[in-house]
Amino acid sequence: MATNGVCYSKDLPDIETVLQLNPRVKPYAELTPTIVSKKNKSKWKRNNDKNCSTSCSLVNNFDDIKHTTLSERGALREAARCLKCADAPCQKSCPTQIDIKSFITSISNKNYYGAAKAIFSDNPLGLTCGMVCPTSDLCVGGCNLYASEEGPINIGGLQQFATEVFKDMGISQIRSPDASVSFGDTKIALIGCGPASLSCATFLARMGYNDLTIFEKRSYVGGLSSSEIPQYRLPFDAVSFEVDLVKDLGVKIECGRSLSTSEITVEKLQNEGYGAIFIGIGKPDANIIPIFKDLTEDMGFYTSKSFLPRVAKSSKKGLCVCKKESLPILKGTVIVLGAGDTAFDCATSALRCGASKVFVVFRKGCTNIRAVPEEVELAWEEKCEFLPFMSPVKVEVKDKKVVGMQFHRTEQNEAGEWIEDEEQSIKLKANYIISAFGSALLDKDILEALKPVKCDKYGYPELNFTTMATSVPGVFCGGDTANLSDTTVESVNDGKTAAWNIHKYIQEKNNLQVPEKPCLPKFMTNIDLVDISVEICGLKFPNPFGLASAPPTTASSMLRRAFQNGWGFVVTKTFSLEKDIVTNVSPRIVKGTTSRHLYGPEQGSFLNIELISEKTEEYWLRSITELKRDFPDRILIASIMCTYNKEDWLELSRKCEVAGADALELNLSCPHGMGERGMGLACGQDPELVLNISKWVRSAVKMPFFVKLTPNITNITDIAKAAYDGGADGVSAINTVSGLMSLNADGQPWPAIGTKKQTTYGGVSGNATRPMGLKAVSAISKMLPNFPILGIGGIDSADVALQFIQAGASAVQICSAVQNQDFTVIDDYITGLQTLLYLKSLSLENWDGQSPQTPVHQKGKPAYQFRDDEGKAIPNFGEYKKIKEKLIARLKLEELEKSDTPVQNGVPHRQIHEPVRPILKVADVIGSAVQRVTTYNNLDNKKQVVALINDDMCINCGKCYMACNDSGYQAITFDPDTHQAHVTNDCTGCTLCVSVCPIIDCISMVEKKIPHTIKRGTRVEIMA
Repeated sequence: MATNGVCYSKDLPDIETVLQLNPRVKPYAELTPTIVSKKNKSKWKRNNDKNCSTSCSLVNNFDDIKHTTLSERGALREAARCLKCADAPCQKSCPTQIDIKSFITSISNKNYYGAAKAIFSDNPLGLTCGMVCPTSDLCVGGCNLYASEEGPINIGGLQQFATEVFKDMGISQIRSPDASVSFGDTKIALIGCGPASLSCATFLARMGYNDLTIFEKRSYVGGLSSSEIPQYRLPFDAVSFEVDLVKDLGVKIECGRSLSTSEITVEKLQNEGYGAIFIGIGKPDANIIPIFKDLTEDMGFYTSKSFLPRVAKSSKKGLCVCKKESLPILKGTVIVLGAGDTAFDCATSALRCGASKVFVVFRKGCTNIRAVPEEVELAWEEKCEFLPFMSPVKVEVKDKKVVGMQFHRTEQNEAGEWIEDEEQSIKLKANYIISAFGSALLDKDILEALKPVKCDKYGYPELNFTTMATSVPGVFCGGDTANLSDTTVESVNDGKTAAWNIHKYIQEKNNLQVPEKPCLPKFMTNIDLVDISVEICGLKFPNPFGLASAPPTTASSMLRRAFQNGWGFVVTKTFSLEKDIVTNVSPRIVKGTTSRHLYGPEQGSFLNIELISEKTEEYWLRSITELKRDFPDRILIASIMCTYNKEDWLELSRKCEVAGADALELNLSCPHGMGERGMGLACGQDPELVLNISKWVRSAVKMPFFVKLTPNITNITDIAKAAYDGGADGVSAINTVSGLMSLNADGQPWPAIGTKKQTTYGGVSGNATRPMGLKAVSAISKMLPNFPILGIGGIDSADVALQFIQAGASAVQICSAVQNQDFTVIDDYITGLQTLLYLKSLSLENWDGQSPQTPVHQKGKPAYQFRDDEGKAIPNFGEYKKIKEKLIARLKLEELEKSDTPVQNGVPHRQIHEPVRPILKVADVIGSAVQRVTTYNNLDNKKQVVALINDDMCINCGKCYMACNDSGYQAITFDPDTHQAHVTNDCTGCTLCVSVCPIIDCISMVEKKIPHTIKRGTRVEIMA
């Protein structure tokens, strides 16, 4: 054979160039001099240099700086880490008692509406709190993963992610159609439009109260969330969105209305017929110590109450429709006094106003800082300097300008008291002072307007903190005004608490009783009204989610709990006649190895060698009767198994029908143990046996029955056809896949039984079986259109359930997902499917189910798309990172110089998406994807695609490059300086690079614009 001097098994020179950075096994230890490695380190560094004492200018840069912000990828990975604990401590640590376990479950299942619903149900300001909550001191502080090496869950980031996705859906909140309350037209006033009032109004409106008015003194809404929390931590569009959700319920908001003797007073509102009043005006006045008495802003003195609102008005788009207020310009050194969250907000805001150096000065030590670690860390990273043990004594003023401050050293004596040591003093030069020594309620006019509410010696209303009631019947109070809550989320809970007690007050005043335990309505939208019931074989299933015949249905008491939690149907654990009763071995249910070395929930598979039920037929028959008596609207399917004996099948099926089962499932597919007894798999692999058993059962009962199919066969459609020909009303597909899960290093199997440590082939279940399940369901659906199929195989979410339904299943059975968690996952599945069906009626561009189009981002935050002189993207490490930071700083300064153009132009526009198509039902989508599944020869090889990498989203890992080299077509290059990957014209569109890329949508497959070249090895062909 002629070779023409070509060695086919060697890479060509151009491919060798591509492979220059491809990993190779190292034959020797590698040596690099320290002086070289130090230089290399700086080239690739992504975090800040520990020796760097300055940071790039932050002037006018109000971009998100939160470490907790997550992209969809980050959210899914973090949610998967969550253990979803029993009696979850995180929930107990949340003031509003958000069901954190449930909303994180929904995120991990890509049910972002379900997550948002769980959050907003307990916290109407869930987005705000997801952004600004001091989670390290609340929910995260109780996370059980603190006891593990990887640390606690980023709960705040997950909360922010889910609520932001819902925000982008553009769907209004509604009151439940069932919401009704006596005396719902009672006039209720809420003073102050901050978190406490918004929360209180929301829960009252959800209960059915129709005449709710919030009075706000400012021209904008949101209270302290809008006026004092900086844009880079809490953007105004988030606050505005939550205010809109309150308005969706009919709550009225009147701005420019203040609590004062000249306008609104408690007595006036009572005289005007308001049946209840809630006071949530915050603490509007700054605490000012005597040495600041005669200082003004022109001299360089601010309080947090004067400084932060000015920063907010100049940086928060849409905060108010007034003429834009310019950003305060602070040139030089700024001293911020205080050690609370507000002080650190002032410090980081001062940098954005032009300060070259910021000192945070406080009386106690660094270990006594009151601010939460999240805030302190941000200030530290931005190079704010902390000066502890210093008490202000005197302000130095020159030419009517602040030039410095004098301090005395403080220390703590043995009695724990903090004292000043006048012998130790220090003077700091400064151009500006910002006092953040807290706030209070000092305005005498407001105190007068509160009458007849009694106030304590500090000027705050006297309260019953259990009910938030004041000394005046019908008048309640919450938030900062109550002088109890320290955080936004606690203020929200004050409003929530007050809402229930306002309701209780109104009802009891009218001689009506309310339940002792609060019953507050949950968050609701039109999604929750979507009908997901489905009719199968004349039976109406409330929803298409059922428990499979498996460990979750071991006992009938478990079935009862399943129905109570909302499952649409259950299939009993397979039972037999008394003569065939079994005894299990142990251990018998083990975690899979298909998820590699994963411990805890989110297992990709399980293996079991459990047999059918150990309980008697009498137990199951009586249980069926009891359950149908108590849950007549739920579907109960009895799973039965017999040997290939006609009389046995006739007897057991008739008994089940008499007991009241809605349908039967004939288990002809158990892959272990039972086949050796002439049952299960022994019957289900032979079409003739399946045909005959189906005929026998059909002759015995009138109720529907399904044949449960085994995947452990060459062609499952032959078995389905036999069941169909035998008179079965449908099939269940698939049962577990026979397998051997793992062997220890010494050869011992797992599970290992008895003293001999033996095992047998067991049934593999879970996500690992999903492709086989989808194939089986779609193949049966294509061969037998309209033949009911109960889909089984790795269904762990509504998203996957919809895949099975679109493949031809009428309903789905679930087991492994419950083993991974508990029965409450049904709530997530129901809202998830409702959402997926509802979103199909909307016109949402580039959404995939509940996933919006991935924005160009780095670490979940919008990425700046700068280009160098050659038009190439600039990476995010080393010197490139510094270049990018300088470009961003320059851009922000240019925006500031254009400040004549107002930043704000009215309240942020909220786009509401209404259905443009009929809302689908489950029946409308059954089998809708089957037509897209065809034979290979029917696939179009003329329309080719290629990979396209988004350099602005790329994190430069080179996974695509390595996969393409050693598993593909050597069509991706990797720049040795920038580590940017580039797809060459050799790309064949195999899509392996997309499969291994760690960033969602960083690589996309696009239409190939050049001729498709095929390298045949001995020749090259070009497709027309």
